[in-house]
Amino acid sequence: MYARLSLCSLLLATSAIASAQEQAPPQPQPGPSEAATQHTPPATTTPTKADKAKEAPKWDVEKPRGLNLRKVAIDTDQGTWMNVDVSPDGTRVAFDMLGDIYVMPITGGTPTRIGEGLSYDQQPRWSPDGTRIAFVSDRGGGDNIWIMRADGSDKKQLTKEDFRLLNQPSWSPDGRYIVAKKHFTTGRSLGTGEVWLYHVDGGSGVQLVKRVNEKHQKELGEPTFSADGKSVYFTRNVTPGGIFQYAQDSNGELFAIERYELESGETRRVTAGNGGAVRPTPSPDGKYLAFVRRERAQSKLYVRDLKSGNERNIYDDLDQDMQETWAVTGVYPNMDWTADSREVVFWAGGKLRRVPVNGGAAREIPFRVQDDRVVAASIHPQVQVAPDSFQTRMVRWAQMSPDGRQVVYESLGKLWLKPAAGGAARRLTRTEGAMEAFPSWSQDGRSIAFVRWTDADLGRVMVVPARGGSARAVTTEPGHYAHPRFSPDGRTIAFEAGSGGNLTSDQWGRDAGIYMVPVTGGAPKLVERGGSNPQFGASGDRLFMTMPGEDKLQLVSTDLNGEVRRVHASGDLTSDFQVSPDGRSVAFRQNYEAFLMPLMPGAQDVTTATEKGALPAVRLSVGGGDFMHFSGNGRRVHWSIGPTLYSAATEGVYGDKYKAPATGMDLSQTVRAAKPTGSVALTGARVVTMRGADGGIIEDGVILIQGDRIAAVGPRGSVTVPAGTPTVDVAGKTIVPGFIDAHAHGSQGVDGMTPQQNWSTMANLALGTTTIHDPSNRASEIFAAAEMQQAGLILAPRIFSTGEIIYGAKAAGVFADIGKYDDALAHVRRLKAQGAMSVKNYNQPRREQRQMVVAAAQAENMLVVPEGGSLFNMDMTLIQDGNATVEHNVPGEYFYNDVLQMWSQTKVNYTPTLVVSYGGPGGDPYWRARTNVWEHPLLTAHIPPGTLAAASARRTIAPEEDYADTWAAREARKLADRGIQVNIGAHGQQDGIAAHWEMWSFVKGGWTPLQALQAATIMPAKTLGMERDLGTLEAGKLADLVVLDANPVENIRNSDKVNMVMLGGRLYDSATLNERVTGNRQRSPYWWENNGNPQAGRGGTSAHSHGH
Repeated sequence: MYARLSLCSLLLATSAIASAQEQAPPQPQPGPSEAATQHTPPATTTPTKADKAKEAPKWDVEKPRGLNLRKVAIDTDQGTWMNVDVSPDGTRVAFDMLGDIYVMPITGGTPTRIGEGLSYDQQPRWSPDGTRIAFVSDRGGGDNIWIMRADGSDKKQLTKEDFRLLNQPSWSPDGRYIVAKKHFTTGRSLGTGEVWLYHVDGGSGVQLVKRVNEKHQKELGEPTFSADGKSVYFTRNVTPGGIFQYAQDSNGELFAIERYELESGETRRVTAGNGGAVRPTPSPDGKYLAFVRRERAQSKLYVRDLKSGNERNIYDDLDQDMQETWAVTGVYPNMDWTADSREVVFWAGGKLRRVPVNGGAAREIPFRVQDDRVVAASIHPQVQVAPDSFQTRMVRWAQMSPDGRQVVYESLGKLWLKPAAGGAARRLTRTEGAMEAFPSWSQDGRSIAFVRWTDADLGRVMVVPARGGSARAVTTEPGHYAHPRFSPDGRTIAFEAGSGGNLTSDQWGRDAGIYMVPVTGGAPKLVERGGSNPQFGASGDRLFMTMPGEDKLQLVSTDLNGEVRRVHASGDLTSDFQVSPDGRSVAFRQNYEAFLMPLMPGAQDVTTATEKGALPAVRLSVGGGDFMHFSGNGRRVHWSIGPTLYSAATEGVYGDKYKAPATGMDLSQTVRAAKPTGSVALTGARVVTMRGADGGIIEDGVILIQGDRIAAVGPRGSVTVPAGTPTVDVAGKTIVPGFIDAHAHGSQGVDGMTPQQNWSTMANLALGTTTIHDPSNRASEIFAAAEMQQAGLILAPRIFSTGEIIYGAKAAGVFADIGKYDDALAHVRRLKAQGAMSVKNYNQPRREQRQMVVAAAQAENMLVVPEGGSLFNMDMTLIQDGNATVEHNVPGEYFYNDVLQMWSQTKVNYTPTLVVSYGGPGGDPYWRARTNVWEHPLLTAHIPPGTLAAASARRTIAPEEDYADTWAAREARKLADRGIQVNIGAHGQQDGIAAHWEMWSFVKGGWTPLQALQAATIMPAKTLGMERDLGTLEAGKLADLVVLDANPVENIRNSDKVNMVMLGGRLYDSATLNERVTGNRQRSPYWWENNGNPQAGRGGTSAHSHGH
């Protein structure tokens, strides 16, 4: 029960006056080239107090610097997801549409726009005296509550939150207070809400309804005052547990309407039940409560008699509510009553409507909006897909020698030594046929420890002389090893060990933790379960390591038996600790940057802080700091980003005089891409070239390939095949361009180690996906894999990625703090240095932060692929702000003309990821339930049997109308018909087959099979800036193609009947992935083959979750 809190006490608690400022209207912006010229790069020095005192100009959401703004016309009598409110005298309505607010007579007509511009204004609510309107706006940077006069003048900001943002305002009947929902994120960007009360004259607000706890992820919101002002109605997700789940069953009880009593502080249940209850809307006379409830798959308008408790349905055809997904700004748009309490006014079917509460037909309130919206230009930079050579950028585990004379590092799966003074790099070992990783120097600089890996023989901890040569194993048993470190005397090596069973073998698994072994060799000895990143300080009798604490990472130490544990440092946003060899300093990583602070002696737990902490700390890096380490017995600290190694002295580093190094040591290498040199001709197939709207289909076609590109394509007789060219007869088969997965996910390594054969990526290739774009992955793994693929060291589709997302939730290791434009630019440049061609703007909470990322990425000529996280209003701002795409489906059962008109006048493309649709079950559960996935011949050939069966053998099923992928595909077709490129995005749901599920779901939603194939080929090629090389089969383009046993243009379900796949001119048999005709590359046995375990693999490792 909540503390008692009277309305009188609330008045005393909220007496401060809030300041406000009026925003200027949007102005025309410079052309696209300005994005690269209006911003200065981040400073290469750590900001001093004087620097911090010089405030940068405040970012203006209405006029974002560097973005090219223009206006697009809107002419519509329909609107999408419109909030509506009736004036107290019942003569007018206020409503929102696409971020602008309008007022018009309740009888309908031509509305007057009273809130406009690039800022997104929504959820208008009339004051009780009808003179003012409260609304939500991001014009101040993030969503807050604002108040304006009823004519739109005198806009003033009431709340001033910059992280716990607000929405859904509601006035108290006396006009003195506004209640609103405050959103609280967790370690994920989704979270829960609280109900807060604000005095209209200002103040920081008073909490009424508190969230369950800081980890709770179930929605709470939609607050509204009762007619007598004595209580506040709100909705709460009442499903069991504290973790949010997508596509929950709306046939049961998902949401309940509750009432908070202001006088007593008590909360009581009002209504719930099967189908839930959301959007509570009390009548002015206090007799009724209108709300929304599901009946099966249909949302309906209900009214509850507050005296009797009787409930009845008064309108059947609402748009679908958002009970099954994440609904920060409300589960259904605001609705209201007429002043006489006889009718409910609401939005449905793209229209404003009014329906009598005591029977009678609903009537439309007609409107027509003829004005415009401000949008920013988006860019789709052209990507060089397959250059003849490339510069390595993902250099890992760079370690300066103790004497500072040379660096050891990993690149392309091998270890290299390079003189610090300059000169060519050379291989450290003579090892061939194996991966090498995790190098570490002995403190005397004479030896280097590392891990040698092969998929067949697993890992070994090795030691090699620093001068190079033959390495010897120090572990007598194979295993899954990582991060070996020498003790100070060089006699012992500590390392991590764990187990496999997913990408790597399930043999020789151990309890995950820290182990030790003598340098002379022996069996691993367990020191501490659950530890990682072992390291020594000045003394060899204690071992430092990192351990997960409660919501934080801890630096701990134990003796060499794992006892006498001490905690030395911890941080809730810290992702790494590295102790200096002299034990005096510790480097830590936070917000992707490297920091340094003193290491306290003894067992004091010091919280890491980037400023104003218990101990001094200095930010070492600007633009990222990976692989931190020390040399010179702690006198110098080092870090790297991409291929560049940076260094700084640790003496006298604390204070305002430190300057981050502007340059570092370049460890990149020029590598020749692996490309075939021969020719081959494919003859007799039906060739679906994807040229033109009709697919450019050629019957009895010939494709001539020379090297890695198509030399000619056409009907038999029109293509001259040079004498002696190997020919493959593919008569009766159909050839299509290689599939491009625009939103892929999946593991590319294990704690940084790249397996020699990644069955997940190989399954994708076997089923025809020849290019992936992964908008969320570990940069250190995926860019390493991408370079190995280019160099021909691993077999996989072409790999492109954003690397880590630019994430708005405060979770260690992934939170990307953006307080100003330079922060956004630093994150973008960090990712670009590591190998990214795109960045993912992922649920940054404030509009200004999202705009900064777009401006920074465009300045660096990079693609921006954001995610709105099932929030309609955020998705609309992503479109307006000039992002390159919207990732995941925009929630809402229908796109009406307002959305279609605005969106179609931009270059913002769409990857709806139908397999994981918001708003209900998606394509993954649909097709998994209707096909025997575990029996698919190509999946059984390339996926561990236990993994495949665990994910697919037991299925749940729902009626056809429950699946959201159908309507998401239907609405996406409307955009495609208007020129927006719509792409498949398999989301890593089921290796190999999910790209096909995407195509099948498009057809289920009304696309033709040819149109679905376009979404898998030419459309994503255009979206990703790759259409010069990919997407169609024509002379000059890369020879990436799929040979099918049946025609997918006739039946899209034939798309997975893959016989062969060609990647860059090399032809592979899909069942074996052995090369045919073009070469002799043979796949080695997968780790589970011939191991005698028919259930090898792990359950639940194939599907990738939303993970918000």
